[in-house]
Amino acid sequence: MIAKCLIATLAVCLVATAALADLPLDVMSFNIRYGTANDGENAWRHRRDTVIRTIRKYDPDVFGTQECLEFQAQYMAQNLPRYRWIGVGRDADGHGETTAVFYKAKDLIPIESGHFWLSETPGVPGSVSWDSSLTRMVTWVRFHHPKTGTFFHFFNTHFDHVGAEARANSATLVAERIGALGPDAAVILTGDFNARGEASAPWGNLVKGGLRDAWISAEKRVGPVGTFGGWKNPDPANDSRIDWILFRGPVTAQYCETVTYNEKGRYPSDHYPVFARLAIRN
Repeated sequence: MIAKCLIATLAVCLVATAALADLPLDVMSFNIRYGTANDGENAWRHRRDTVIRTIRKYDPDVFGTQECLEFQAQYMAQNLPRYRWIGVGRDADGHGETTAVFYKAKDLIPIESGHFWLSETPGVPGSVSWDSSLTRMVTWVRFHHPKTGTFFHFFNTHFDHVGAEARANSATLVAERIGALGPDAAVILTGDFNARGEASAPWGNLVKGGLRDAWISAEKRVGPVGTFGGWKNPDPANDSRIDWILFRGPVTAQYCETVTYNEKGRYPSDHYPVFARLAIRN
């Protein structure tokens, strides 16, 4: 009887310890380049399996994509069976590019999810404001990790490539939405921000909103600074870091990498993905 009680007590302690364990989380931001672009030898059909192998190599727990059309998301889901995805086309009719979020279905449960548009009317699908050249949006998911009892929010976005005002205001809007979750909420933000890290209004507005940059905060970082490669090998003179992984709350960054994986000179995209190893404290 005593032995049974001790075993039961030990089991309860182990469960409690697991629930309090930190959650290591591998994250990626990946602009995969829209699949209908007239890219010649870099067209989607030529590089789609390089995209798949890039993701398999880095094996992120969750990753945000930009310029992801539905047929690209479906191809990735078919060839990456451990992942599921959440996303919607940015246009008013639900078509167009998505900011799809992929996650390992075995480990992460999406408790809530939604979308908002980067405009003065963020709840209106397809809405455009300021000097934005295109419709831009955010996809967000609140995840639960049952093994550790951890909850966190994941936001993914793509800022306008033309409008400076739109990028600055988009950053303010995203920071406000994240701020509304409260200071103790664990939040991760990925995206192609079309603005320089550390040297732009969007980056400054997000940092003022309490977000930290994994590239700056990580204990170790690897790869070139610039994240737009244009299908080419990294240029040491390119310091235009426009793809970021940001975070706030009880989150730390252990490692960050600008991914230059390629196959005999064929890159998976015109952007280099960004990978980070984070930890969420419980």
